[in-house]
Amino acid sequence: MSPGQAERQRVRRPTMREVAAVAGVSLSTVSRVVNGGAGVKPELVERVQGAVELLGYRHNLTASSLRRADRLSATIGVIFEDVSNPFFGSVHRGVEDVARDRGVLTLVGSSDEQPDRERELADAFMARGVDGLIVASAVRDNAYLLRERAAGLALAFVDRPPRFIDADAVVTDNAGGARTAVEHLLAAGHRRIGFLGDRPDVFTAAERLRGYRETLASHDIAEDVDLVRHPQFRGVDAYETTAALLAGKNPPTALFSGQNLISMAAVRAIHAHGQQHEIALVGFDDIPMADVIQPGVTVVAQDPLALGRAAAELLFARIDGHDGPSREIVVPTRLVERGSGELPGPG
Repeated sequence: MSPGQAERQRVRRPTMREVAAVAGVSLSTVSRVVNGGAGVKPELVERVQGAVELLGYRHNLTASSLRRADRLSATIGVIFEDVSNPFFGSVHRGVEDVARDRGVLTLVGSSDEQPDRERELADAFMARGVDGLIVASAVRDNAYLLRERAAGLALAFVDRPPRFIDADAVVTDNAGGARTAVEHLLAAGHRRIGFLGDRPDVFTAAERLRGYRETLASHDIAEDVDLVRHPQFRGVDAYETTAALLAGKNPPTALFSGQNLISMAAVRAIHAHGQQHEIALVGFDDIPMADVIQPGVTVVAQDPLALGRAAAELLFARIDGHDGPSREIVVPTRLVERGSGELPGPG
């Protein structure tokens, strides 16, 4: 036996049978107590609970779920692009708040915008018997989930709608929020408005670019392709992309940044070049410390908590047996004026 095996044997978890022996009750009595069953005398409950505390017994929820009539595990899986992004952290909190009220644990992972990673996470969660999945998908085809859904897995999509699978979804009004941002800059007198966006194959980025283009067209302003940029690595490349855009021969007088990490890099670049009181900026999605710097950063704010709560409510409705048509909830945005988006245009 290796030292590691010996150590694991020394610290193995106590069993339900050992709890029964210490409490002086039957195994079935311990099972009823730890699983919240009724019909056990108070004095026996107290003895079992004392033995559980003495031995440090931890109830195996996975094993008990196999014995439940409804076969539910009281866990759900959540797949985001990047859980370290403050936006997705808030979405997760919204999901978690709803799940916690139901006594359900959330398991969360980051896909890093990699389709293979997303499928691996989905497979890993499903192998652990989760009752449902909430996905902010990075793949172009979600049909890989068809078989599991047919087998009873509940599904809900958040931030981005599903593709090639019919399922519930909660999304932000991305195009509408972009229109609000560009209209705001136009009203301040700007006509050369640059766009800094995420990869155009990402649903949210494509919708925000659409809103940008439609608003310019509605004001008979021809789009200048030199003003539309897509930093490859968001915060990493967005700084250099912004700097290059502002250093061009005919630079924009205003910027619309379509993603929170890009906005943070754009703010750094504008300040580094001393143009924070000259170049107007509206970002899509709020960013940390946006109200502390000068000027404050004007944003089109999403409601990530509402996105997460709504997605969780749709998912649990499916878990509870709802079998009606798929639903899509569109969450509105709001403009938060802080100064950077109100800088006047030339003339």
